[in-house]
Amino acid sequence: MRIIINNSSMVPIYEQIVDQIKKLISQNELKANDALPSVRALSKELKISALTVKKAYDFLEEEGLTKTIHGKGTFVLDANKEIILEEVKKEIENLLEKAIEKAHHAGVGDDELHDIFDLLMEEKYDRN
Repeated sequence: MRIIINNSSMVPIYEQIVDQIKKLISQNELKANDALPSVRALSKELKISALTVKKAYDFLEEEGLTKTIHGKGTFVLDANKEIILEEVKKEIENLLEKAIEKAHHAGVGDDELHDIFDLLMEEKYDRN
């Protein structure tokens, strides 16, 4: 499992860990019953506080994605990928709402906004 922390990001480190583990689960790179690294091992690897990793693991457990067994470790549960997908869709909607609002404040019309979106989608799929 590879997690990359961006120290210059405005996103708290524990959220970066949560987001990346959710992504690994949704992409089936982490499956049910897979063990996550121990809190101490991951904190050492990422060079961050063990409390930060613990906070991330606690959050994942609250969300029903993992289960911590004292003395054994933290394991991925058989997560409902639809829940993760819905969270991602909600985040995308929020980002698009902000972009639309910003565009309208700058005087960008709906047609031009559609053109920008279409161009970005075209570029994305031309690269893949």
